[in-house]
Amino acid sequence: MRTTLNISIPPGLKREVEKEVKAGNYASISEFFRDALRSWKEEQLVREIRESQAEIARGEGKVLKSLADLD
Repeated sequence: MRTTLNISIPPGLKREVEKEVKAGNYASISEFFRDALRSWKEEQLVREIRESQAEIARGEGKVLKSLADLD
């Protein structure tokens, strides 16, 4: 199920988004923003993974023996 979200953007940005849709890069303006949000979430995950890798490299990682160790 989807929900509706209304946002305000500057006219220039709106034109850029419409240009991408018109060029066929996205099926709709909504799809453009869904893709942008997915990319943002992906970038967050990559940052978290890199932070975890840095912790492990510094010897700050924790060895888990079971899922209960996550608590």
